[in-house]
Amino acid sequence: MARWNTCNLLHLAPDAKRLWQFDAKGGGFVLGREQRVPYAEPVPYKFVAKSWTSLWQPKLNVAWLPAENVFLRVIELPASNADEMVAMVELQLEKLSPIPVAQIVWTMQLFPRVASTEAGAENLQTVVVVIVPRQVVEEYLGKLESDGFQADRLEVALLDQLEAVEAKEDGAWVFPQSIGGQNAALLGWWTGGALRNLSILTLLPAGDAVAELKQQIALITWAGELEGWLTGSVRWHLVADPVVAAEWENALRSAIGESVQVTAPAAPVELAARTAKRAAAGGKASLMPAEFAVRYRQQFIDRLWLRGLFYAGLAYVAGVLIYFACAGVAAYQTTNLEAKVSGMSGSYTNALQLRARYDVLKEREDLKFAALDCWRLLADKLPEGLSIQRFNFADGQTLMLSGTVPAADITKIIDFEKDLRKATLDGRIMFNPQSKTTDQLHWNEHGEADYWSFGVEMLQSAEETK
Repeated sequence: MARWNTCNLLHLAPDAKRLWQFDAKGGGFVLGREQRVPYAEPVPYKFVAKSWTSLWQPKLNVAWLPAENVFLRVIELPASNADEMVAMVELQLEKLSPIPVAQIVWTMQLFPRVASTEAGAENLQTVVVVIVPRQVVEEYLGKLESDGFQADRLEVALLDQLEAVEAKEDGAWVFPQSIGGQNAALLGWWTGGALRNLSILTLLPAGDAVAELKQQIALITWAGELEGWLTGSVRWHLVADPVVAAEWENALRSAIGESVQVTAPAAPVELAARTAKRAAAGGKASLMPAEFAVRYRQQFIDRLWLRGLFYAGLAYVAGVLIYFACAGVAAYQTTNLEAKVSGMSGSYTNALQLRARYDVLKEREDLKFAALDCWRLLADKLPEGLSIQRFNFADGQTLMLSGTVPAADITKIIDFEKDLRKATLDGRIMFNPQSKTTDQLHWNEHGEADYWSFGVEMLQSAEETK
């Protein structure tokens, strides 16, 4: 039972389809929900269908077989384990089955035995063998499939009705029910602390129903006496609700000439819970044909694959849609940005032109101030008798000077050139004394005056100098 999480039990009652769902709790099954579904409607799919969750929360679907096509046989076998019991029943199927063994499905249920004084009784086990024609089972499964219900097991409610009886004394127990549209009843005999026989009684709707019922009981009684399990008088019990009990109690009293003890039957939900527990325990013998179980299992696996592929396809489509949505948003943002850039392009171009003009004017201003700084230094450093004929301030970095000096004062131009290279303005050195790129001092003698020329390189740019 531990392997099952829920158990659904379907009963095709005369008035409607009844569905019980049990939850596995505390070593048993607890009713979770109960539904009555009209025959014109299918069984609720979400309750009985199996999906991915069934892999870790197993679901057991059980259906009750109609009683009219079920054959019950009671046998006694040596007490043994379950596998040996199944093997022993298989050896007797030819004798037990009313139809060829190849055309049936069968299962069995072990019934407890109370303490008995019979010799060897403690080594015997009561077994109820359930036999159903295979064609009936296949047709019934087809009907369930049309309602959307795929059964894992087929069970018989009669077994649970018998198990619900606490037979503490020898007696005959009558369970009225409708079998094949007839007013019938299942008759179970308990003697010696064990279930001995199961048979069907029929109450005729017309004619001498009491006489017919009396004859049926007499035949069963004679058979029990011949087989040896009926050796004395028994008490009669009627398990039925008040409405049905009123009809059957009068007929039984008239047929057997004795009083009948009426007992309330187990509620359908109680029988369903017993069936769920019994089905969850499982068994080697089952009324479910093997080919149907294999087909249902394969269909379940196929559904899982198809649903997995379907959800994978949905995830892929969702991913593609999200991608295109993001791409659309990005394209929209890009278009807006391009529109803004296009609107700003005119003002941006104008700004660039203004910046270029500003840079030109700024450069001119820097050169002007650099030239003025150089001219100031020349004015401060130029010795007497030394004249400047050419003043050239090129690219804001190089200052070229040339002029004349009396031949007798040639040392003045030499000192002037050295002082100029080391000159400072406002505490800053203006020219690079180590520069190798500028022209060195040159002079040429020409009569009483010498022509000289040299160049100096500013240590800083014109902008920094300013």
